[in-house]
Amino acid sequence: MNLWDDIVGQTRAVSTLRAAANGAGGDSSTLTHAWLVTGPPGSGRSNLAFAFAADLLSPTAGEHDEGAHRQVAARTHADLIVLGTEGVIIPVTAAREAARRASFGPSSSRHRVVIVEDADRMSESAANSLLKAIEEPPEQTIWILCAPSEADVLPTIRSRCRSVMLRVPSADDVARLLSERNGVAPELALTAAREAQSHIGMARRLATDADARSRRAETIDTALRIRSVGTAVLAAEAFMAIATADASSLDEEQLASEEAKFLRQLGIEPGGTVPRQVRGSLTQFRKDQKNREKRGVRDGVDRILVDLMSLFRDALLVAIGVDEQLVNESAREGIAVFAREAGAEGALAVLEDLSIARDRIGSNVPALLAMEAALVTVSTARADG
Repeated sequence: MNLWDDIVGQTRAVSTLRAAANGAGGDSSTLTHAWLVTGPPGSGRSNLAFAFAADLLSPTAGEHDEGAHRQVAARTHADLIVLGTEGVIIPVTAAREAARRASFGPSSSRHRVVIVEDADRMSESAANSLLKAIEEPPEQTIWILCAPSEADVLPTIRSRCRSVMLRVPSADDVARLLSERNGVAPELALTAAREAQSHIGMARRLATDADARSRRAETIDTALRIRSVGTAVLAAEAFMAIATADASSLDEEQLASEEAKFLRQLGIEPGGTVPRQVRGSLTQFRKDQKNREKRGVRDGVDRILVDLMSLFRDALLVAIGVDEQLVNESAREGIAVFAREAGAEGALAVLEDLSIARDRIGSNVPALLAMEAALVTVSTARADG
């Protein structure tokens, strides 16, 4: 296994990080104690961070170690600490625990590596709790933070990190990865890459999950059938249902399985009595699961809004007469009808309101209300056009 094989279209970033990992313990000008990997969603920030970590955790600098890459891929390496987002944000308690563990030296590797997958989702108190740890880490500890942009990270943390910026890979690069790594037929791989707008994780899901493709197609079809305030409201409700279904990876069966595993780790067999002293831990575990479900639905809503923005961006291109491949090529006929009825001005109005909806949801406005407000613009644009 080689985690670098999952990185596409990031030649410069890969070269920088591999050179730094290969020079570990040698050239201090290439390896710094803190890194900030930035790039748009789907550019492969986390994949790059874990590949970099695997090389840093390999026993010998400059030599590929299969075992280290497998352990990092499974998130089981003893010297790897991962600070992720179980809920909507990274809480201060999780940040403090990561900082505490990062203060120890490596147990079996040349380094101890801490990856913060969603540094932009840290609360301000969580970010401040990491500041000192990042500012004055033990000599062998390496921090890798991932965020959409440098502006999403506190300036005090950003100034202490070396930045590596990623770009959106081309659809052809993503399609090639899906074909080579997942055995997806080239035509399906390219369609999935385009519809995912080169978001690697989403493209892989669309290419390998027929239900995901069906839900996306339903989203596009529902949006194109909006012609009144009533159908806009119904569409918003349908999209919330789709987002909930899209988060179904945390279904009841899996949740029960995860809880049973958690109890076994505490030495409690399924159906056994939970001792009073560990009931608090079980309550917190269940709370974390609920937070993950909540985040899954919220992320599903955001993916739908991104898909809708691609749809009306296609409509804008058609309205102004740009002749090129559309993201939603399979819906070209319906897109052309909307473009003819609403025109470029109508398409722009819808795009603006969809963007506002994303911002509102990010500010904790109820997703259904924000989506309804945006979708009403679709019917208004048709009527005004």
